[in-house]
Amino acid sequence: MGDVTKEQLLDFYKTMLTIRKFEDKAAELFAAGRLPGFVHLYSGEEAVAAGVCASLTNKDYITSTHRGHGHLIAKGGQVDKMMAELFAKVTGYCKGRGGSMHIADVELGILGANGIVGAGQPIAVGAAFANQYLKNDAVSVCFFGDAASNRGTFHEALNLASVWKLPVIFVCENNRFGISMNQKDHMNIVDVSQRAISYGIPGVTIDGNDVAAVYETAKDAISRARKGEGPSLIECKTWRHYGHFQGDAGLYKDAQEQEEWLKKDPILKLEEKLKVLKFAKDTELKEIQQQIQGQIDAAVEFAESSPEPSPEDVLADVYAP
Repeated sequence: MGDVTKEQLLDFYKTMLTIRKFEDKAAELFAAGRLPGFVHLYSGEEAVAAGVCASLTNKDYITSTHRGHGHLIAKGGQVDKMMAELFAKVTGYCKGRGGSMHIADVELGILGANGIVGAGQPIAVGAAFANQYLKNDAVSVCFFGDAASNRGTFHEALNLASVWKLPVIFVCENNRFGISMNQKDHMNIVDVSQRAISYGIPGVTIDGNDVAAVYETAKDAISRARKGEGPSLIECKTWRHYGHFQGDAGLYKDAQEQEEWLKKDPILKLEEKLKVLKFAKDTELKEIQQQIQGQIDAAVEFAESSPEPSPEDVLADVYAP
């Protein structure tokens, strides 16, 4: 576990639980027909976002994916403004115009979730170039899935980042599926981290459901990037509990594999660790759970009571070249 302290583990727990309860509520609301658009849920992958973002500040940038709620919460996003965005209300992060897949907050260094697979990689490289040019000691982190490493954008991004030694960390959340296709059917390697070899940068594969391992690995890569030593590729093996999107039954998943991965739930693993180390008792964890559930319920009330966008504003904030 390295040098991870009790306070850090409890902070990880709160972040991961906030993500899980946000996603559980989003799933419930979407199934009830109360959210417009689509939602792609992050449940099961919480340890990755929490472990990586713990070493970032507001001056550091992240690029996210279509499954971006967890990244936003871990980077400091407010759950009430996120929920309002899912409800398409004017109090949302994008005034209700972006929805689940386009939430951004530049002040927090969140350059946006993104509905296009592999689109965040060149954006993260661009942000890293700006940081290097400005000499501001900031880094950028690019979250992406295993299938996105098959895109040309991935290879172009790693190549340029390597050549220019840019301060960027590529974090592959390998949940084993590109939409409904198993990883073994869309690439001829087991570990995405092997692709780092082609670009002469460090690449490592870790347990993405172990938040302490994610934190320690990301911390080293971020420190390396801040010191001007260039990019890294971290592959986090994990599992998404839901289908590709809420409503996808995930029938393409092997039932036994799904059951085995659910036993490795990152939040349950962390709860067990906290209790074994005597860092928290069941009653204390229960209090945290109730507190966070209250925050999520308040976020829903905020979103539901917020005004709808005005038809008169339909062309406001819209850019067309």
